[in-house]
Amino acid sequence: LVLNSLVKPGSKPPTTPVKLKKVSTFQEFESNTSDAWDLGDDDDELLAIAAENLNTEVVMETAHKVIQNHSKLQEQHKFQEEHLQEEKLEEFAQLTSVACGDNRLVKSISEGHTSSSSDNASESSSMQRSQSLPQTSTPPLVSGMADYTTSVTPALTEREASRLDKFKQLLAGPYTDLGELRKLSWSGIPKRVRPIAWKLLSGYLPANVDRRESTLQRKRKEYFAFVEQYYDSRNDENHQDTYRQIHIDIPRMSPEVLRLQPKVTEIFERILFIWAIRHPASGYVQGINDLVTPFFVVFVCEYIEEEEVENFDVSSLPEEVLQNIEADSYWCMSKLLDGIQDNYTFAQPGIQKKVKMLEELVSRIDEQVHRHLDQHEVKYLQFAFRWMNNLLMREVPLRCTIRLWDTYQ
Repeated sequence: LVLNSLVKPGSKPPTTPVKLKKVSTFQEFESNTSDAWDLGDDDDELLAIAAENLNTEVVMETAHKVIQNHSKLQEQHKFQEEHLQEEKLEEFAQLTSVACGDNRLVKSISEGHTSSSSDNASESSSMQRSQSLPQTSTPPLVSGMADYTTSVTPALTEREASRLDKFKQLLAGPYTDLGELRKLSWSGIPKRVRPIAWKLLSGYLPANVDRRESTLQRKRKEYFAFVEQYYDSRNDENHQDTYRQIHIDIPRMSPEVLRLQPKVTEIFERILFIWAIRHPASGYVQGINDLVTPFFVVFVCEYIEEEEVENFDVSSLPEEVLQNIEADSYWCMSKLLDGIQDNYTFAQPGIQKKVKMLEELVSRIDEQVHRHLDQHEVKYLQFAFRWMNNLLMREVPLRCTIRLWDTYQ
């Protein structure tokens, strides 16, 4: 309705020279820019039509077609999940009926045997039979079925399965081509291979498969040697301020459910304190605490099946697994910060440089927005500082941050 009210039937789109010049400039920028997300079929249709002069009917027809395509895909995916779950439940029901049939068979044999005995023997044998037969009760059966149904994972779509196969083939070789892995990761990394892919892309693990296990063991031992050497000094006069600031910032992390777990707080305090002690040029700066979270969540997913890791009780994992996750998170965060450490040194020149680049980019791409901000005396540093300082961790949901890091690792 809004679109119909804005564009009257039969009206022609404005064709002033100024507007044509702006569109041409943006098209030139877009054609020279390689950082485009992976496009689906619907996006291809829209981009193809966007090059033409559109009227209201064409726009509405195209929008309706896109909505129909998405609805069909969602219904198909939902049907596949329901069909898979029904098959699993049928298999479970068959197994249960077979078990019950065996119990009835045992009971009938025992009854046949007791019918030929005397009354006293009958009472004795019936008592023995009742004690020897398995006691089936409703609660175990219900709980077993609940566990079975909740363990059913959603089926992958054909496109997701194809992408997963590409990653597995690339990672299966004796030497992983990091350039090809980075190129393949641009459109997102499947959850099952994301932990190993992030460790490779961050430079934590070597591309040579034969050296990975020894590297993991060595780096994990090295991290806990740092913990043993430095962590007890957190209450010393020289380090009290650093530890106090870390202790204050951790409750501000996102997501909320994860940060409230005492075990998570303990792990994050160690990671951040050890990093601050070993990097005196910058020390600990507010915002670094958020950069641990994506690594920690991704590496936890390596050991669990839950879709929503934010609601998972981390303390239920074995201690050895938690130590591996902690050490891996520390080293990957360190690799990330090695490339952006000037964001956290005195006066934070790295962040100021990036904010200036953002201002120049907006002035070229969307001059109207840039002029609007300038007229109202809004400085880019006022709103974009946190974007750069926290790498958008506070601006978008955690799952979106992880997806972005797939592309920009």
